[in-house]
Amino acid sequence: MKPLLSNQLFTNKSNRPIKIIQFGEGNFLRAFVDWKIEQMNQIGFFNGNVAIVQPLSNGLEHLIQKQDCLYTVRLNGFQNGEKINTNEIITCVSSITNPYQNFPSFLDLANDDDARFIISNTTEAGIQFDATETFSMDFPSTTFPGKLTQLLYHRYIQNKAGFILIPCELIEKNGEALKHAVLQYAASWKLGEEFINWIHLENTFCSSLVDQIVSGYPKMQEQELWDTFGYTDHLMVTAEPFHFWVIEGPSWIEDELPLRKANLNVIFTNDMTPYRNQKVHILNGSHTAMVPPAILANLETVEQVMQDKDLSQFINNLVQNEIIPTLQLPRNQLENFARSTLERFKNPFIRHELKSIALNSISKFKTRLLPILKNNIEQKRNTPDYTIFSLASLLFLYKSDSEERQDDEQVIAVIEHAWQNPETLVHTLLSNSNIWGEDLSSLEGLEESLQTHLNNIEQFGLREALHHLLAKTEV
Repeated sequence: MKPLLSNQLFTNKSNRPIKIIQFGEGNFLRAFVDWKIEQMNQIGFFNGNVAIVQPLSNGLEHLIQKQDCLYTVRLNGFQNGEKINTNEIITCVSSITNPYQNFPSFLDLANDDDARFIISNTTEAGIQFDATETFSMDFPSTTFPGKLTQLLYHRYIQNKAGFILIPCELIEKNGEALKHAVLQYAASWKLGEEFINWIHLENTFCSSLVDQIVSGYPKMQEQELWDTFGYTDHLMVTAEPFHFWVIEGPSWIEDELPLRKANLNVIFTNDMTPYRNQKVHILNGSHTAMVPPAILANLETVEQVMQDKDLSQFINNLVQNEIIPTLQLPRNQLENFARSTLERFKNPFIRHELKSIALNSISKFKTRLLPILKNNIEQKRNTPDYTIFSLASLLFLYKSDSEERQDDEQVIAVIEHAWQNPETLVHTLLSNSNIWGEDLSSLEGLEESLQTHLNNIEQFGLREALHHLLAKTEV
């Protein structure tokens, strides 16, 4: 048995001041944020460590403490055509606190004048307000914003400076949502106007957009990796080499968090909307578009899609001809992002199953691809046949009950009912504003095009229908 990764084994850990309080000890934050802190520290641009707060009563506190807050990040995949395979011990985590077991030590984090940033990832459901909670400084709130309000209040009563807060939860305008929840708690708990003013004046809530596939603990390879490392590590985490972080806030934040000086793929901006649209439509939109035709073609993973001549061409044409022309960033920047996205899709080291992306495909289509479809039609570009073909594949996939059809029960019921009358199916579904939020049947040429692609899939099968589309659009 190899020795456990700990301070006794690894003696190069530096005693730096704690500059970041991090709500969340999961794989993503440790591979995405803490890895970046490590890079800044190594180059000498930051000189700061991280104090982790375990957001739930059950978590990794014991394991992290047993390994003296040390763990390995593995980057595995391709970047700019080059194979990346690195293993790095992360040393920037100083401590982990479980507020449910030691609430005073949690509040003590607010006493540290060096602590400047609060970063979080408590899942999409983590930023919420519970109106039933009552205020106490003796035990933790059940929600993340509640515990954050307690920490901020403890900071405030000591007349200390506020924080820069950068949530990483996957919701739109997460910084604004977090601030709103904190203010709700401050008002509900009657903590006073002076505290509320301090929240506004002394704290900066930034919204952020994160992008990296973190596949987590490599269970199937653990013994092989331990032999390679020469130590046992129960906290190692695997991620793809690509990373992208957009932070929306005042420009001066970059001076305090010099991520770009460490050559990291981070953007500071006063408006993250174009970057969000870039990710939502190119990356997420491609995922959503590929799933129905790929499943109908009996494929299982994103990598298989990119190895498939027909479907990889389908995705490339969709991105280049229908998605990129609708976005607001410079064309070369969008093409670079698209190129890196397609390279990521080919990563043989990450098994990204299509059925895991298929969940709630109708709502995903509405968010990620419907704006693309509408923009192309309304701006009188070429008919967005690839987007429409994906929708046709989705409707056909939902025709029968299968394990890939994982969606809202009411949406499935509407589609099943519409399939009972195939002649009016397309018009019935496009005009259903309960599904799309509007009547799509009036969009010029959409009904006819969707009906054609649906007929082709039903009559000839997915492959022949796709061949027909590719031949038509290559002319």
